Amino acid sequence: MTLASKITLGRLCLVPVFAVLAVRYGHTVAAGQPVESLRWWALATFIIAASSDGIDGWIARRFNQRSRFGEIIDPIADKSLLLTGIITLSVVDWGPDGWRIPWWFCALAILRDLIILGGITILFFTRKMRHIGPRWIGKVCTVSQMFVLGWIMLKWVPFSPLYPCLVAAFFTAWSGYDYLMKGIRQLRQPALDKEAFRELAAKPTHVR
Repeated sequence: MTLASKITLGRLCLVPVFAVLAVRYGHTVAAGQPVESLRWWALATFIIAASSDGIDGWIARRFNQRSRFGEIIDPIADKSLLLTGIITLSVVDWGPDGWRIPWWFCALAILRDLIILGGITILFFTRKMRHIGPRWIGKVCTVSQMFVLGWIMLKWVPFSPLYPCLVAAFFTAWSGYDYLMKGIRQLRQPALDKEAFRELAAKPTHVR
């Protein structure tokens, strides 16, 4: 296993650590005695995990450590961290007056990823899947969702988390629609022959 893949696995292992720290902090907030050290540990864990995404990618490119395992595990680790953050911060308050992610935003983020996953599955089994790479709107969606998490965890701005969630919801819905339309266009195309499909399936598919 390459060093890049080990770093990616480390990021995946940090996901439950963050979730436990975040929930424990939320419980102290609910009890009226917030333990700020838990919040900072949760934030530090999330930052380390998120930063490792760029590190493992740089190592893989710089030292030619690309592998099929890395291509599969990297997007899983990325999405696990992001969705865990969104779900966790939607079930516990991190401050007074509902300082959390609204349930509807959490549902929207999950629905978008389910649509993408379901679409890829359908295209794969019908042999109509062409290359699906990252889209610019998908990257903007990821950044806006990260911004929401930072807004809530840092608690530097006294305004409600509703405002960044509305902005992120716009890009999340736009991104989901963009991938849905691209999937529909591919579904209308003729199926690939087995040889061409095997070659395409061997290429990485990393959707943000």
